[in-house]
Amino acid sequence: MEEKTADEIAAIFSAAGDSVTVINADANFAAYGTRTGSSDTETEWKAMIQRNTEHLEIIKDYKKVDGTTSIWTSESFTDIDAAITTGKAIYS
Repeated sequence: MEEKTADEIAAIFSAAGDSVTVINADANFAAYGTRTGSSDTETEWKAMIQRNTEHLEIIKDYKKVDGTTSIWTSESFTDIDAAITTGKAIYS
């Protein structure tokens, strides 16, 4: 296994932004239904929020090959941390 390149790390961080967007898109299930017109149930919506929240937690914990050093350097996790908090409040 090799260390992630700067481009790979940037792509991972960008993907995290997609999960932040999903979590923050709607304040509640009714807003989600109105915005998307989806036939998802509230349970399905909460599962989607949980998957995206867990995705963010996994990404935050990415390590270098040594298994202890974070791959992250100067990235700001403010939005990610807020989305994790929001997501957990939705599906808990």
